[in-house]
Amino acid sequence: MTNSQLDAVILCDGSIALEWITSSGVVDKNAQKLQQQIYTVFQKNVAQALISLGFSDENTSLSPSLEFWKSFAHTFTKKLIQTPDLETIRDKVNIELLPQEIGYLLRTAPFMIGYEYLHEDLLRSLWSQLNKELQKEIRKHKGTVAALIKSYEPDAHLLGRVYFHLVENPHSSDYPFAFLATYSTRLANESKSKHIPLKFALKEYAHSDRDMLQLLATIETAAEKSALVHGLLQSGEIFHPLGWKANEALTFLREVAIYEQSGILCRIPNWWRKSSAGIQLGIKVGSSTPSRVGMASLLSFNVQLLLDGKVISASEARKILEESQGLAYLKGKWIEVNHEKLQKILSVFEKAQQVTKNNGMTLQEALHIQLGIKKFFGITTYDNILTIENGQWLDSVVTKLQKPESIQTTCPGRNFKATLRGYQQHGLNWLHFLHSLQFGACLADDMGLGKTIQIIAFINSIKSTENKKAHLLVVPASLLANWQNEIERFAPSLTYFIAHSSSNADVNKTTKSADFLNSYDIVITTYALVQRYPWLQNHSWQYVILDEAQAIKNPGTKQTKAVKKLKCYNRIALTGTPIENKLGDLWSLYDFINPGLLGSIGEFTSFAKELKSEGYTRLKKIISPYLLRRLKTDKSIISDLPDKIEMKVYASLSKKQILLYKQLVGGLAKAIKKAEGKHRRGIILGSLIKFKQLCNHPGQYLDNGDYAEKDSGKFAQLNEICQTIHAKREKVLVFTQFKEIAPALHDFLTTVFGREGLILHGGTAVKKRKSLIERFQSSEYVPFFILSVKAAGVGLNLTAANHVIHFDRWWNPAVENQATDRAFRIGQKKKVVVHKFITKGTIEEKIDAMLEDKLSLSQKIIESSGENWISQMDDQQMLDMFKLRL
Repeated sequence: MTNSQLDAVILCDGSIALEWITSSGVVDKNAQKLQQQIYTVFQKNVAQALISLGFSDENTSLSPSLEFWKSFAHTFTKKLIQTPDLETIRDKVNIELLPQEIGYLLRTAPFMIGYEYLHEDLLRSLWSQLNKELQKEIRKHKGTVAALIKSYEPDAHLLGRVYFHLVENPHSSDYPFAFLATYSTRLANESKSKHIPLKFALKEYAHSDRDMLQLLATIETAAEKSALVHGLLQSGEIFHPLGWKANEALTFLREVAIYEQSGILCRIPNWWRKSSAGIQLGIKVGSSTPSRVGMASLLSFNVQLLLDGKVISASEARKILEESQGLAYLKGKWIEVNHEKLQKILSVFEKAQQVTKNNGMTLQEALHIQLGIKKFFGITTYDNILTIENGQWLDSVVTKLQKPESIQTTCPGRNFKATLRGYQQHGLNWLHFLHSLQFGACLADDMGLGKTIQIIAFINSIKSTENKKAHLLVVPASLLANWQNEIERFAPSLTYFIAHSSSNADVNKTTKSADFLNSYDIVITTYALVQRYPWLQNHSWQYVILDEAQAIKNPGTKQTKAVKKLKCYNRIALTGTPIENKLGDLWSLYDFINPGLLGSIGEFTSFAKELKSEGYTRLKKIISPYLLRRLKTDKSIISDLPDKIEMKVYASLSKKQILLYKQLVGGLAKAIKKAEGKHRRGIILGSLIKFKQLCNHPGQYLDNGDYAEKDSGKFAQLNEICQTIHAKREKVLVFTQFKEIAPALHDFLTTVFGREGLILHGGTAVKKRKSLIERFQSSEYVPFFILSVKAAGVGLNLTAANHVIHFDRWWNPAVENQATDRAFRIGQKKKVVVHKFITKGTIEEKIDAMLEDKLSLSQKIIESSGENWISQMDDQQMLDMFKLRL
């Protein structure tokens, strides 16, 4: 297909997967061919696919993620080709990955799925695989290494024995540079080769034209494209040391890439390889504390002329303009002189000097210039002649935001009923520091790390110190019950109003006044209702906080536009989904928390189209202070976490479920009035199963095959959680005690993940079980595995899963724990998050509360009697437990 693009995804275990995605444009034929080739090889051997990618045409454009791995692999293949004596060392070759190369790759990596798992250890591991694969290939290959490399890339030239050297010559003002060609040879009684001037080859190969031609082969290749080398070869000067003027040296330096592609390694001054070489305009912003805070705060700024980071005067720069040659010597350094660029820099410098005397620059303006979406007197950071850096005050702020552990501790406030883990306290400190600066925040901690408790602690901490103004919390409808429970649990003194008909039937009938809204600490509503209730839009809130903020990732929807119109002092976005997966999503989220930070959608779209390696560096630098994301695998927090992170996930009943639930309670009340003994126990246990089925989905209870998501709170919760799991390409086990709902769950999750999962229950053949388990445990991305609690209770090892979901509850903790331990076993290297679904206001919530209350029930009694203990209650206790409380 002409619009199918191959995307590289980093999985949480550090492996790479390839996925086909639909491209917004047409993929050209060369890219299609390369993609298919890489995909085919990748299925068999990842390292071999990367080597093929490294030898591929640099001009063939691939997806940003695959371009990154092409750059990584190209670094390897380029160093391979330039390895001296490769034909001699053969399979003993070991290409080294340098720290500065790792730093560059990480700094310039594009945003991609799994970006958060991209780190030094992963790059080193893959690099090691490349070395091992190459060594294996060379051992298998009977011909020359050059022939093996040409099988990958016919135009590749192995490093020859000739080297070009260019050095500064401080002893001559007429010829400030010296050139010398050398070659490697083994002298008598020497085990290692040495480099000696090329003139000695005339003597060594005086009687062998063939050997001489072979030695000079790389020079002949370079001479085909370089007039300079052609002239040196024809005149014979190539065999002698030469003194060069600055213009001759510049010609040579500009052609280094040609020589190296031809197989000649060049030793040249370090200053030439630095991309920042030359004079630049430097802006320093925020040296002193501003009088006000926020993105519109006016910061001090000054403009300087810089040479390699050091300040020079305008008169020194003008003096360089008088140089007629392409290289000039200034302050002990040689720099390339581009008269047009230098004149432009001086012109902008003079204009900026006038502005700095009377005006400041807003933080937002400074960030726009730094990103490159706005010009500074006609130039941008993309011109490589403009740099912008933080002054003392701004630098101290950014440093603290990027290192939350360095921020002063904030108390969670009065009546806070929990002890924050270390990293959660750091999160609270970070939120409070941003609050003091009036900067918006994106708290993007991994699922299970407690974003909710950090936000509740933050709201509680500022309650006594701020003006009495309500916060607006916007959440998916499926999370209303969760937030209600967590607020009551952790900060019971916080008052809240739920602006949703499920909790307040008359919410849409009357307009809520400012006094009414501000009488609460928090107003909780849903994304859909933000558009529907004008009084939510008209009120001025203290904070607008979005949970599952990926709901506004599409900037063009009515929902997103309505949310962004909300008036408030400041904003916070919460998301467990990596925000770096798509650039468009990133812009929309940041446009909410700090409007205008990344420019308009048009400006950012234009910026994104031209985004290259250094552009990603600038973008990361700008967004990082306002983003806090900790992973379960982070070494800095792993000691704070339990081995299993257990979460209760509360689901609300749908209207259909409420109606059926009330009917079921009424029927049970009539039935148990006349029943006794075993008959009564049978009615109760039978009803318990019906209530569980109804809490799962009306379609299961009615057995009508209708499993619409809107009719089940649990299906809505499952969707929310699994979208985040899919975004991170993690795997999940879903446990249910009902075999009949497994196909419906499978169909539903297939739509969420975009691919099928697996099912295992009591009826699954023993032989098939083994193949199902092996497939789930393999490197193939099989996102979910639905299992019946009893069938999965013993003997299964499913450590590929990061998550366990108990879709319905088996009211015997021992049975549930045994199922959970399918994922949490010896060999599990990941932190496992256990999600226990509970339907709010139903028997599920009441029994869960009883199980938690050690005074009400003995664990031994529960574990020995299964669920029979429920039938031992009297009629009134029984009906109270089944009764619906909304």
